[in-house]
Amino acid sequence: MTLYSKISFRNLELSNRWVMSPMCMYSCENGVPNDFHFVHYASRAQGGTGLIIVEATGVVPEGRITNKCTGIWNDEQKTAFSKIVKFIHANTESKIGIQLAHAGRKASTWNGKQISLEEGWETVAPSPIPYLEGERIPHELSVSEIKDLVKNFQDAAIRSLEAGFDLIEIHAAHGYLIHQFLSPLSNVRTDEYGGSFENRIRFLLEIVDAVNEVLDDDHPLFVRISGTEYAENGWNISDSVELAKILKQRKVDLIDVSSGGNIHGAKITLFDGYQVPFASEIKKDSGMRTGAVGLIKTAEQAEEILQNGDADLIFVAREILRNPYLAIQNSFKENQNCFFPPQYERAKP
Repeated sequence: MTLYSKISFRNLELSNRWVMSPMCMYSCENGVPNDFHFVHYASRAQGGTGLIIVEATGVVPEGRITNKCTGIWNDEQKTAFSKIVKFIHANTESKIGIQLAHAGRKASTWNGKQISLEEGWETVAPSPIPYLEGERIPHELSVSEIKDLVKNFQDAAIRSLEAGFDLIEIHAAHGYLIHQFLSPLSNVRTDEYGGSFENRIRFLLEIVDAVNEVLDDDHPLFVRISGTEYAENGWNISDSVELAKILKQRKVDLIDVSSGGNIHGAKITLFDGYQVPFASEIKKDSGMRTGAVGLIKTAEQAEEILQNGDADLIFVAREILRNPYLAIQNSFKENQNCFFPPQYERAKP
C-alpha cells in the first residue's frame, strides 16, 4: 500500500503517509503546552502516525484564536514543546512539525464569539473589515507592522527549531491573517499588499522567504491554504493553483489543502473527502506536492486518494481524535509494516 510507504521532503523521511492534522485544543495558559498536550501528541506518535503537526500556534500573543491557544513567542513555551518533541523522537518513529499562525481579525474569541477587550485584545487585519457584523473593527496593519509580523514568524520558526521540531507549517488558511491578505473580499488595501493577486500574496511570500532563511535541508516547509473560500469574487481554486506554482519556486515542499473559513455563512457541501478535489487540482496543475484533508475516515479511502495521484499525504483530523492508533490498527488489517511500541509487542496480532 502507498499509505504505508516512505516519503521524503528535503532530507526528512516519513515512515508512512498518515498525518495528524493540526487541531486546536484550547487547553493552554499563556500559550504554554502542558501535560494534556504531552499525552495528546505522544499518544498519536505511539499510534504509528508518520507525521504529527501541532495545532495552530501563535507567533505573538495577539495572534492566538483564543486565550487558551498555544504560542511560541517566548522560551517558556519553547521549553514545554521540547519535552513533547524529545519524547516522540526517543520513543517512536513519528516526525513532528508545528503550525505557525496568526488569527488576525478572527482572534480574541471563545466558542466562535469575540470576547471583550478586558478578556481579550484588539484584533488586526489587512483592512478594517470585521469577520462578523457587530464585531469590533480590526486595526488595519501599517506596512511597518506587517514587516514586524514577518519577523515574528521568522523568530517563531527559530524557536521551533530550537525546540527540536522536524518541520514548519505556515497557516495561510481558514480565514486567519494570511488568508485575510490573500482574499480580495477581506483585503481592500491600495498599497503594495492589496489590489492585484501579486500584491495580495506578498505577505505570505515574505513570510515564506523569512522562514526559509532559517531552515536547512533537514527541515521542510509546508503551507496550509484554503483551496477556495466558496464566495463569489473571492479566493478560488484557480488562485490556489497559481499560488502553488509560485510557492514551488520558493522552496515550499507541500501545500496542505483545506478550504473555507474567511467568509461567514459561505455554503459548503460536506461529504467524505469533500476537499480532496482541491488537493488533486493543485497537484496536477502546479506540480506541487499536496496533502489531502477533510472527512477522510478509512485506510481504503486514503489509499484510493494516493493511488489516484490526488495527494501525497493524508491529513486526518476527527478520525485520529477518535482513534489515536489509527495507523497501527489499519496496518494490522492490511498486513503492512508500521511502528508498534516495543513495550506492547505481546499485543501484536
